[in-house]
Amino acid sequence: MYSPASFREERLEVLHGLIDAHPLGALVRHDADGLCADHLPFEIAAPTPEAPFGTLRAHVARANPLWRAAGGNDEALVIFQGPHAYITPAWYAEKQRSGKEVPTFNYAVVHAHGPVRAIDDAAWLLGLVERLTARHEAGLAAPWRVSDAPAGYIEKLLKAIVGIEIPLTRITGKWKLGQNRSMQDQASMAHGLALENQPGAAQALGALIAANVTPAS
Repeated sequence: MYSPASFREERLEVLHGLIDAHPLGALVRHDADGLCADHLPFEIAAPTPEAPFGTLRAHVARANPLWRAAGGNDEALVIFQGPHAYITPAWYAEKQRSGKEVPTFNYAVVHAHGPVRAIDDAAWLLGLVERLTARHEAGLAAPWRVSDAPAGYIEKLLKAIVGIEIPLTRITGKWKLGQNRSMQDQASMAHGLALENQPGAAQALGALIAANVTPAS
């Protein structure tokens, strides 16, 4: 991923924060037919000596050939897309002075790399689905729990999935927030993206820009 120094994000807690906030990742790998991608909701586990950048965990259908190809040393890439939005030149001061501006697109993304491991263990899978469920149900008025379903039904469904674990060997982030522009332009972008008529992703990007306004490099 091309990433100028001003857009590079290297703080592990910030990278993990984006994954936690935007957990649907695109897992890209090679198979017999070339590049392929699977879209999976992940959890990110804390760093360990074995995985100093953290570990991604998810599950796939047993019918998915992904888990059967796991276990080698080849690295997969998981892409997490954070907030993003179109940036109009109308928000730049130079547009008012000379008109010499063009649009762009700003965004925050994380690329996580590591070998894929398959975990075919019912207890491990139950723990994973319980954690994922608790996390995503937490904001609901009456959160659903795995234990709400009959135990035999859950046991049957667990047999139809396989766990995926990716100990990360490398993780990179790109926060393209207009850091190469003046503080005035950055503040103007943040204000424009925060307007009520903007979609949710744009408003989230505006908040991110506002929290990271920096002098132009």
